[in-house]
Amino acid sequence: MTRRLVFPLFWRIFLSIWLAMAITMLISNVATRALMDRERASIERQVGLRELGLEALAVRQSDGRGAAWRFLRGQGERLELHLILVEADGQDGRLPAPIRERLESGWYRQRPALIEVAEGYRLVAWPRMDGEGWLDPRFFRVLEMTLAFVLITLACWWIARLVSRPLRHMETTARDIAGGKTQLRVSERIASRRDEVGHLASAFNAMTEQLCSLLERQNHLLRDISHDLRTPLTRQRIAIELASESSMDDDLMASILRQNERLEAMTSQILSLYRVSEEGRDIPREAIQPVGVINDVLQDAAEYAKHRGVDCQLTIDSDCPGVTVLGDQELLQRAFDNIVQNALDHTSPGRAIHIRMKKADGELVTIIDDEGPGVPPEVLPHLFEPFYRADKSRGGTGWGLGLAIARDIVAAHDGAIGAEIGASGGLRVTVRLPVFTDVG
Repeated sequence: MTRRLVFPLFWRIFLSIWLAMAITMLISNVATRALMDRERASIERQVGLRELGLEALAVRQSDGRGAAWRFLRGQGERLELHLILVEADGQDGRLPAPIRERLESGWYRQRPALIEVAEGYRLVAWPRMDGEGWLDPRFFRVLEMTLAFVLITLACWWIARLVSRPLRHMETTARDIAGGKTQLRVSERIASRRDEVGHLASAFNAMTEQLCSLLERQNHLLRDISHDLRTPLTRQRIAIELASESSMDDDLMASILRQNERLEAMTSQILSLYRVSEEGRDIPREAIQPVGVINDVLQDAAEYAKHRGVDCQLTIDSDCPGVTVLGDQELLQRAFDNIVQNALDHTSPGRAIHIRMKKADGELVTIIDDEGPGVPPEVLPHLFEPFYRADKSRGGTGWGLGLAIARDIVAAHDGAIGAEIGASGGLRVTVRLPVFTDVG
């Protein structure tokens, strides 16, 4: 396997900012020099400027320096220039200090131009303060700062996009996978990057692939075990029923039959958990009325509640009977049945469970309170985990699948389920389902 060249993200960020600064300085210097050369060239292109210097030289030689100075001053006012004739050699060969400062300063407003007039003489010219056509160095400073700001802003934008965009994509992918779309992966374009982000994306894909494979094997195992158990259990139940018709001990046969029924119920629960986990939010949906569903659940549980000596009290707000939710009626009935059965199992004889249905903030809220012993606060987050059973105070005959199945069913209906300690000290389970229609 060919090893790809890695270009670390650190060096990408470092070099991007460094190059932005370097390019800014380079372009600034080039632009500054070009503009100043252009400024000096504009002076040198003044018509007759060299000829003007020759005339000033002739006046100097005939009438002296004072006459030459007055001549250049008058001509400079006409041309809006400062004009000085200096000797290139001898005592006057060195330029005056103010002129040298102007020539040596890169940002001086009136940088002079030197024009060769004749052998040994040069004409120095620079614009007056109010001269037209001369660029203010402050413009150069603003231009340089603007250019630096634009380039550095572009570099920072590119870096932020380079880092945040793939991370945002990975975050979205992770959320979608957590929501049940286990076939999704981080795009190959990001995973093939030769930096830390690409390595992270590749590791994320590998981890997701492994986890999804483990989850798939777990689901297949549950499904295969459940299916394999159902056939022999059915045959065993038939055999027990046939044997019970003979002279075998009735109590023994009844005990065997109860254990068989428990195994069948457990198998059915596992299959339900597998179905909901596999289908997720892709379940078939239709408009159903939860009020009718909860009434059916209570009717089915009436005989068991009577046997347990527990009273079931249902309260439905006046605005709930016409409310519908979008989902699968059979699954939703299974979820409520599991919650009610759990409440009945852990409520002592002579006590009651309280069920209330109300509408709030576009949701249909169903609250099931039991008067059982409750659970410790640290147990609450684990109640909806498969095969989890609370402490001995709520020990029962279940397998820890009922609430887990209810959680998955509610989640498949885009709802939410939670548990807390109720006002009576028992367990309170709250189911929230989004309202589809409200004809009330």
